[in-house]
Amino acid sequence: MDTLLLSRIQFALNIAFHFIYPPLSIGLALFLVVLEGVYMKTRSDHYRQLLEFWIKIFALIFAIGVATGLVQTFAFGTNWARYSRFVGDVFGSALAAEGIFAFFLEAGFLGVLLFGIDRVRPSAHYFSTICVAIGAHFSAVWIVIVNSWMQTPAGYAIQGEGSSARAVVTNFWEMLWNPSSLDRLVHVILGCWLAGFFFVLSVGCYYLLHRRHEKEAFVMIKISLFFSLIILLLQVISGDSSAKIVARYQPAKLAAMEGIYRTEPYTPISLMGWVDSKEERVHGIQIPGLLSFLVYRDPATPVPGLDQIPRENWPNVPLIFQFYHTMLACWAAMLLIVLYGLYQWKKARLPRARIFLRVGVFSVILPQLALQTGWFTAEMGRQPWIIYGVMRTADGVSKNLVKEQLWGSITMFVLIYLLLFFLFIFLLDRKIKQGIAPQEESSASSTYNHIFPET
Repeated sequence: MDTLLLSRIQFALNIAFHFIYPPLSIGLALFLVVLEGVYMKTRSDHYRQLLEFWIKIFALIFAIGVATGLVQTFAFGTNWARYSRFVGDVFGSALAAEGIFAFFLEAGFLGVLLFGIDRVRPSAHYFSTICVAIGAHFSAVWIVIVNSWMQTPAGYAIQGEGSSARAVVTNFWEMLWNPSSLDRLVHVILGCWLAGFFFVLSVGCYYLLHRRHEKEAFVMIKISLFFSLIILLLQVISGDSSAKIVARYQPAKLAAMEGIYRTEPYTPISLMGWVDSKEERVHGIQIPGLLSFLVYRDPATPVPGLDQIPRENWPNVPLIFQFYHTMLACWAAMLLIVLYGLYQWKKARLPRARIFLRVGVFSVILPQLALQTGWFTAEMGRQPWIIYGVMRTADGVSKNLVKEQLWGSITMFVLIYLLLFFLFIFLLDRKIKQGIAPQEESSASSTYNHIFPET
């Protein structure tokens, strides 16, 4: 392995591990807004207990997400110095906005969310919950915009030549709302919401399966099933729009996603299968003309294949094909679980639907797997470009990297991330098994009130 491949592996490892937590934070933030809104209206103890329970879990996820996210900043400077120099003028404003509008907003109200439920008025606490949720979403907005610019760059010009060349912003709003940013942002946010609500569904199914906190479990399951169904249906619209953008601006990526080697009419879509790189074809179940119809609304119009793209610009077709179809399979599995759960709810059989409850406990893996495979599809499908059509990945890596140092840092990251992950699972498992405490015992600020009683 050369330093380029090792650097890509290291960054993929870092970002994949970090990407476990922000989607959960964003999805749970929305759930907290919904839950506290219902509590504000009903003043039910069950909603109050649930709210305090999920606030503590949110705090755990938020803390690890922030810690793992800091590593990405250093990775740009150490492994991707030439890339950082080239895009610094473009990304500087967007990442500064992420810090101002997202992190400070989220962190500024986080303390009130965690410790203020008995210290401030209910309306003020609800306002802080909303602000934390907005901050979490704003963070995703700026990060996705920056990444989308790498996919479909716009609003920039290149100054200088050779190693001194750099991209500068010529139109900030054109850079911000580049051709793919809005579609990709909607698609990512919907995926984050699914991660949050399926996490809630998993915990609710666990409690109902073990006959604990049954009233609260019903609330968690009903809310998560209802919102998940809406989000899954919206994902169809979002996915269709995103695929059209990919077809227009990144034809090589779309061809790799569906294993289209030859341009021909009635381009099929693959439901499942595998790519034969030697024969340059897909073995599996296909529907003729469906991809042409989805892209052009005409089944006879050919979708450009890889035969129209220079071979040196081809991405890794077999891997992208499998990542993409794994994401689609996860979506289908989530939809089936939600529909089956809603059916059991309508028939008033949730407590006895043990198959659904068991599946529901482990369903938390599906949106995470969909997010990871979707992200790998997007990023690997851009290759061999680090900025599509502008800068190749090989030209962005730092010059003075040493293989032994990269192997050492990768090993270190694997060990540290495994330790963090097991610590996260241990703390999360302990909190869930402890259960939802009664209101008089569960107040997040009860210890504070005991030490600092009001005068």
